[in-house]
Amino acid sequence: MNSISVRALLVRGMLAGLAAGVPALLVAYLLGESKVDSAIAFEDGHSHEHGVELVSRTLQSTAGLATGVLIFGVALGGIAALAFCVALGRVGRFGPRATAVLISLGALLTVYVVPFLKYPANPPSVGDPDTIGKRTALYFLMIALSVLLAVGALILGRRLAPRLGNWYATVTAGVAFAVVIGVAYALLPAINEVPKDFPATLLWQFRLTALTIQLVLWTGFGLLFGHLAERHLMPKAAPGARPDPAARTAAPAR
Repeated sequence: MNSISVRALLVRGMLAGLAAGVPALLVAYLLGESKVDSAIAFEDGHSHEHGVELVSRTLQSTAGLATGVLIFGVALGGIAALAFCVALGRVGRFGPRATAVLISLGALLTVYVVPFLKYPANPPSVGDPDTIGKRTALYFLMIALSVLLAVGALILGRRLAPRLGNWYATVTAGVAFAVVIGVAYALLPAINEVPKDFPATLLWQFRLTALTIQLVLWTGFGLLFGHLAERHLMPKAAPGARPDPAARTAAPAR
């Protein structure tokens, strides 16, 4: 794949990420902001300290939320497009659409779901401010481990495929990934800083909403980017265009 194609796919990936961020933003606003407000109300009712509000809650829940979600979509869309360029033709006989969907599914699992199962998202008022650095470091460490182990599982599957076949090689690599991730779950420290009287239903709804936002974002990106990548890499002949003479077969002699 030449540099021109990579550049074009990178731009299309960023545009697809931006477009996929729109429905994710709607989910975040319609489903998530009410949970955030409830968590803030809980915190205000249990704290006697009220700091200076540098940014209003209204601005946070509108322009701030939109900026964060859309920039996040653009950034991850660009990274996923580069991963697509590396993976196309190297992870099986998949076309651009299928490869884009596989990249999106893999990114959703490795970058979000696997770390989420160990360190799930928490609403405001959950978590000790003094441990935010530790919690952030552990979360990004879990992301790095998940991505690196997923790459290792792909390499393992490719090396086992000639001896075991594609199916058993894929199953073996997947089991190996799950086992090593399970070991990482057991070794990394657990974090449980949820206040005893924090509503369990609110915590569950917030985490489910956070997962839904990521699901909508990556599903939309996979479908949109797959379409754009296929149109770029496999363009169809324009209607009414004259066929290439070199592609014609010789007419049989009479």
